[in-house]
Amino acid sequence: MAGLIGKKIGMTSVFSVEGKNIPCTVIEAGPCVVTQVKTAKTDGYDAVQLGFSEKKEKHTTKPEMGHFKKAGTTPKSHVVEFRDAEGEFKPGDQVTLSVINEEGWVDVCGISKGKGFQGVVKRYNFHGVGDATHGQKDRLRAPGSLGASSYPSRVFKGMRMAGRMGGERKTIQNLKVLKIIPESNVIVVKGSIPGCKGSTVIINQ
Repeated sequence: MAGLIGKKIGMTSVFSVEGKNIPCTVIEAGPCVVTQVKTAKTDGYDAVQLGFSEKKEKHTTKPEMGHFKKAGTTPKSHVVEFRDAEGEFKPGDQVTLSVINEEGWVDVCGISKGKGFQGVVKRYNFHGVGDATHGQKDRLRAPGSLGASSYPSRVFKGMRMAGRMGGERKTIQNLKVLKIIPESNVIVVKGSIPGCKGSTVIINQ
């Protein structure tokens, strides 16, 4: 396991050795603090719990405060577990970008941007009903039939229809690590990742 919690800074582009313009995303990753170490003997599974980003005490519940004080750290706004951790960790340890291989690939998980209530053409790439000619009117972006009327006389669960789009947990796999700047806790990956600027993301390698 090699994982960190980070914050999406934004997108930019870099030039490769061949002179190609490569779009990339800049992420502020860590430093994270180990808030708990779980073992199969005590918790039923092995995991390391990391905390990221400072949180005011007045916005922290008493159980949370006790949890962070036990780890010897200040309250954190984001806490994530990473299973099957490799290496020795203890509460209070700092985890930095040193756990990420600069020549490797990472998976980035985040919450996608919310796009509000959208129709089926935008939401599911529907083509619409028929052509724009031959007498049809205002049906180009319609979803079409939702099911038979006689039997089963209902709409099946999972039918792709208009509704709220975005705001979902998404994971982009196999993003190439272009550069790591340890003194600034910054990692640059190739391509785009879910979420808006300033949103929290989880990096796994």
